Amino acid sequence: MPIGRNSFIQMTKLSNVKGRITYVSSHAKQENLYAVYETTERKFWRELAKCNQEEFKKSGTEGKCIEARELIIALPESFTEYQPDRLLQLFTNHFKQNYGAECIAALHHNKRKTNYHIHLIFAERKLLDEPIIKIASRNMFYDENGKHVRTKKEVLGEDGEIREGCSIVKKGEVYEKKLFTAKDERFKSNSFLDEVKHSYTDLINIYVQDESQKLQVFERGSVYLATKKIGKNNPKAQEIEADNQKRREWNRAVDMALISGVPEPKIMEVKRKEITEPIRESIARRGNRPRLFSRVVTVAVEALEFLIASVLFKKPREVPKQTEQTEIEHQEHVAENSMAAVKTTKEEKVEPEQPKMTRLALKYPKLFKVNKELEDQNGAIQQKQKQLSAKKKELSEVTGWFKGRKKKELQKEIDELKSQIRDMKDYLPRIVQKIGYRSVQEFLKDFKDSQSEYSQYRTAIEKWKKETGKEPVAHGIRAKLAEKKQEIQNEKKNKQHTRSQNKDRGAR
Repeated sequence: MPIGRNSFIQMTKLSNVKGRITYVSSHAKQENLYAVYETTERKFWRELAKCNQEEFKKSGTEGKCIEARELIIALPESFTEYQPDRLLQLFTNHFKQNYGAECIAALHHNKRKTNYHIHLIFAERKLLDEPIIKIASRNMFYDENGKHVRTKKEVLGEDGEIREGCSIVKKGEVYEKKLFTAKDERFKSNSFLDEVKHSYTDLINIYVQDESQKLQVFERGSVYLATKKIGKNNPKAQEIEADNQKRREWNRAVDMALISGVPEPKIMEVKRKEITEPIRESIARRGNRPRLFSRVVTVAVEALEFLIASVLFKKPREVPKQTEQTEIEHQEHVAENSMAAVKTTKEEKVEPEQPKMTRLALKYPKLFKVNKELEDQNGAIQQKQKQLSAKKKELSEVTGWFKGRKKKELQKEIDELKSQIRDMKDYLPRIVQKIGYRSVQEFLKDFKDSQSEYSQYRTAIEKWKKETGKEPVAHGIRAKLAEKKQEIQNEKKNKQHTRSQNKDRGAR
């Protein structure tokens, strides 16, 4: 089962929107341009650029004026099968419908045709329903910074002429023309890009036909470390791959920690103290040092493994083997009282309806089995790690000049155990990917929720049975299938009975 890929959506600020539009939408400048789609006329962007430059000049802010913003949206390669014009229109209108912003978009391939993507440029301002036009009632004077001054003397030089950069708007002329609203502040917020990533990732996944190509959004606050994509002919490919190996090592340890019962806040604390803060401090002092990252992650993994061991040590040593049924029965006793499912009251004296299972409650038996497989695999890994520790200790105790053969044999066994453990850890996320989950973390969240909802359902059913004295009627997919099967069998019996009656009549 392939590991789920993260979506790639990047946002940049544009200081020359007209030049950028020409670049992304021109066949002369783009070797693999498939489609261009616009929600408004080109003159809109000219006026928008002019408006933004004027407002920027008035503000007196240093730096570059931001005239518009651009999203780069990477698409699965299978999307080349869709009609380019319709695909681009779908993605552009999706943004305009959600945010009401005017857009221009282009669908591209890179030179090697390995990266199918969309450039979507959008405006932060909207056109006013009615433009605001102000006409000068007297001569108006503006200095070099575009600031309005009261008298003509303030714009004149020593020679009595108007200084360079100053201007005069004569009486009756337009001195201010406002076509656009103020910039929409939400486009500047940190949450905007995350919102767009989730929105477009969901849209992409609707049209992905191959389940293995479905994407997910990597959460910044995740317990996992994101791996980096390596492009073809990347000169730093070896360095990035080594970095990714360390990130996968951390992610394997995280899966084991989650299954072992280590709370997510504890894992996040280890990640922050052992990875995030040391790397941030190191970059601030000495710059980017890839080798240091490897050492930092190694220490972090050791810290997390120690935390796993401490959690497992606190658990009871003798735990009876639980089956699905014993686990469900146990949950019935510890569940909180669920009165939501039974909506009738005693005063109404109406027989209450049978409580119904929620979607997650229906999934609980299946999720329970998967969770059991995770725990069994996790336990097997723990046993292998104990064997590895024992072999390492044995190797450290072998000393002397004539023990070289023994050392080589032990080192070979240690390397084999490390390889087995790595493969066993890699299998953990595949267990949950088989039923459609992207990560162990995502699965465990649903499992715990389903466990709670199933428990509440069982509590409500027991209460309903006491009140009505009836046995619950089975429902759900299996129950419907069984009911349908019974109907088919009854129909067959009726047909056979009818045929036998007809034969009897014919015999007479």
